[in-house]
Parts: sequence; structure tokens; C-alpha cells
Amino acid sequence: MAGIAGANFALQPALAWQAEPVPAGLLRCTLLLDAATGQPLQRDGDCGVRITPVSTFNIAISLMGYDSGFLHDEHAPRLPFKAGYADWVPAWRRPMDPHEWIKYSAAWYAQQVTRQLGEERFARYVRGFGYGNGDTSGDAGRANGLTMSWITSSLAISADEQAAFLRRLVRRELPVSAHAHDMTARLLRLDDLPDGWQVYGKTGTGSPVGPDGRDDEDHAYGWFVGWATKGERTIVFAQLTQDRHRTEGAAGPRTRAAFLHMLPDRLKTL
Repeated sequence: MAGIAGANFALQPALAWQAEPVPAGLLRCTLLLDAATGQPLQRDGDCGVRITPVSTFNIAISLMGYDSGFLHDEHAPRLPFKAGYADWVPAWRRPMDPHEWIKYSAAWYAQQVTRQLGEERFARYVRGFGYGNGDTSGDAGRANGLTMSWITSSLAISADEQAAFLRRLVRRELPVSAHAHDMTARLLRLDDLPDGWQVYGKTGTGSPVGPDGRDDEDHAYGWFVGWATKGERTIVFAQLTQDRHRTEGAAGPRTRAAFLHMLPDRLKTL
């Protein structure tokens, strides 16, 4: 995990929203910014710390897949699950289409997309997106960057960088086709908020690596990143939490639920 890049912005009291206090050593960030101007509307916590993007990187892979032509629409291609694919989540052990891939964060489907791209093109997309540290090398000595670099490995990104990447996405400034922008947004669409805001987002769940080289699942990371749109206004967000102790359920979906619970009231103040 890389070090902190820069100090936090000071917030106006009227814009402040604080979650419960975070114990020392655990990460937490709430970041919202105006997509049109790039102006931070709220920036609390460890928003400059780079960690693994885990399944939030599926946003980038979706853009690559649709731009390259391997992915077609929400339901094609439907790929078969095969023995030897990543299967540590039971819901992954079946055929899937792009919609189901994003819904269930199925690592094996993402890996089929990146394998179709090949190492050189995959790395070129990541560089073109300006995505985090841009390191697609994977685990040292394992030659697995094409399939594992974003899963608790070499690729790392901060909440600040997540928001910058998503701002380029919603402004259609990324070096991919209009179809790739359109389809990726369609896959990320969530239920609308009661007051008419349209919400798009993706979760991610991962763990820091302990001194023994194993994942520290007691202190899992939870990501929820995306944007909310109403009329001509778009607000990009990145929420990061870290568990105090082993907790039931994946950290990413728990982070999403908590963020969406507070989001309607928060948007009224921005």
C-alpha cells in the first residue's frame, strides 16, 4: 500500500458529514466532488491512500471489454463457467453475462475479458485511463498481472484517483468508444433515489496483506464508488471503509448500503 498523497481539504461546517470515529490504523474516506468543475464538495479521511481496487476495477475492465469489441451488450457474451476458474464465491460457479458479472463481481469473468486483451493492450488501457499507480505487473515472480494485478496485488488506487477516473468517465474523456461509455454506465445503474437522483456505482471488497503474506480478513476494505445525476448536475463519489474486526457479509456491499442510506440527505446540502 502506498503512502498518503497530500493533506485533506478543509471543509465548510455546512458541508461536513462525519461517520463514527475510526480507530487508529484503519482507513476511512468519504469523497464527493462536482463532476463539472472537479471541485471537492466533501473530502473526509484517508482519501489519498492507495490500496487495491479489487472489484471496483471492473468498471475499467468493462470499458476495455466494450471498446475492444469482446463485450457486446448487457447480456452478451454469456460465458460458461469452467473448472479451474476463480470460484471462491459460490454464486460465481455458473455461466454469466456482463450484467451478472457486474452484479456478482465475478473475478473469473473479468479475467476472461483481460485474457482476450493480452498483456500489452491491457496495460495500455490502464495507462490511458490514468488509473492509480498504473502497475499491472501482478505478484512478484508469478507472471499474473493480466489476471490478478487488481486483486490485492500490484495495482493500487486512492479514493482521490477513483473520483478523478470516474469524473473522466462521466465527462466521456476516457480513450474509449461512446458505446463503451454507454454500456458501462448501463451496467452500473442502481435504483433511483426517491427525489429523482439517478445513481451508478460499483462495490469492491478486499483485505490488506499481513506480515505472513496472507490476507488479513479481520480488517477487510470496503469500496463503493460511482456517481449520482439529476438534471444537469452530476456528483462523483468514492467511499472507503475498513473493518475493525471480522464482520458478517462482504465489506463492499455493507459500505454501499451505509452510503446509500445517508446519500439522499447529503445530496440536499450540496
